[in-house]
Amino acid sequence: MELGPRLVGVLAALSVLAAVVGRVSGLGQDRPIVVAVLRATVQLAAVSAVLLLVVRSLLLSVAFVLLMVVVAAITAAGRVTGLPLRAPGAAPRVRVAAAPIVVGAGPVVALMLASGTVPLRGEAVIPIAGILIGGGMTATSLAGRRLREELELRRGEVEAALALGLLPRDAVLEVARPAAGTALVPPLDQTRTVGLVTLPGAFVGVLLGGGSPLDAGAAQLLVLVGLLATEAIAVWVVTELVARGRVLQDLPR
Repeated sequence: MELGPRLVGVLAALSVLAAVVGRVSGLGQDRPIVVAVLRATVQLAAVSAVLLLVVRSLLLSVAFVLLMVVVAAITAAGRVTGLPLRAPGAAPRVRVAAAPIVVGAGPVVALMLASGTVPLRGEAVIPIAGILIGGGMTATSLAGRRLREELELRRGEVEAALALGLLPRDAVLEVARPAAGTALVPPLDQTRTVGLVTLPGAFVGVLLGGGSPLDAGAAQLLVLVGLLATEAIAVWVVTELVARGRVLQDLPR
């Protein structure tokens, strides 16, 4: 893919198309779409410039990965609790939200690096870690938000379970586990249909980089299975944290 006027023109046309659809469909998402595109453009331009320097140093690459974790935790904390960052108690919320992301992505990244499957170089570590951290963030956000909505809706069932003598954790888990499991539907569907419905980014990236289709398939499989493991762990951890009252403070006890 070459940088140039044609790329700029296509991006502008796609942005206008998305914004127009957001307006005429009645969804009222035209402004958020435009803002999202502008933010993505600025952020990717800045990140690309930073990465030109960061990938040359393993230490700087690790620091950049830690920054990814912080941003992911802030995003997930807001989604799970429904509270803005400026609300009181932001720091504890972010720390708790970081746990599923780190516990999910950490072992997977460590296994890939220890096995030599992913070379210990900045240009390899940052993309793989970023994909897995992003997957952990998405799983944490989806599961946590789904749990919050389900527990609000079915609060009476939790209170009834408590009245029957169940421990608070067990009473919450009776409602929480089935709801949290729905957060794994997107990665499961993506894994089941890969190659038949879509050719995801890792596959396309290897092909565009000059790799063979077999290399592209192997890279994509590594990413998909790693994502599935990361997201399964993240959903499990955030479910346990919710059940133990570490995330949502207004649960029946």
